[in-house]
Amino acid sequence: MRRAEVREKLRELIDARAPGEPMPSERSLSEDLGVSRPTVRAAIEELTRDGLLVRQHGRGTFTSPRKISQEVPGPVFPPAEGDWHSEVLDFGVESAGARLGRRLQISPGDDVVHVVRRRIVDGEPMALENIRLPAALVPGITAGDFCAGSLYRRLREHFGVDPAEATQTTEPTVTDASESRLLGVPPFSPALLFERTTRDRTGRVVEFTRSVYRGDRYRITSHLRLGPESG
Repeated sequence: MRRAEVREKLRELIDARAPGEPMPSERSLSEDLGVSRPTVRAAIEELTRDGLLVRQHGRGTFTSPRKISQEVPGPVFPPAEGDWHSEVLDFGVESAGARLGRRLQISPGDDVVHVVRRRIVDGEPMALENIRLPAALVPGITAGDFCAGSLYRRLREHFGVDPAEATQTTEPTVTDASESRLLGVPPFSPALLFERTTRDRTGRVVEFTRSVYRGDRYRITSHLRLGPESG
């Protein structure tokens, strides 16, 4: 049996298992499939790189945990699946500077609240968010305001800031050493980079956030409306 065939057999085993469920040992798979252990090991490594399996040192090989899915149907941005929590890693106030000042449409010398937080979903690290808000809009804000519940709800209810629309870009990236450590993934793991600029109902910029989400745990589903000129 060729390695490609072994890989397909392993895919069938993965499909028959729940997310996070253990796979048979290499020895067991080798005996069941009638191939050498190096062949099984090579197929497992390929499926691990594809994000279908996770190898845990001293424990074995497991099917990947379920991906957290977020649907993007159109004008309303819905909440993502799962039980989300936030952990603030850094909190402070800094001058905007020229580049960030342009982003937030404030003067370079104006103060900006800068927060780095780790998003935890179903008990596992999911994302790192670098959040910046014009300090003048959120007097008295504390690190705790970024931990409890929805940040946008907090802004509306406690600071009179009403986020109404956002422009967000998404592109593939890989994690650097620090991001890998904080997210619990190997260096240079696939990830999604989001940059979002949020405005209130008057068009004033109220937030700029740069986020790195784990590529093995997060996906976005888009609903597309097709017209006669669609390709």
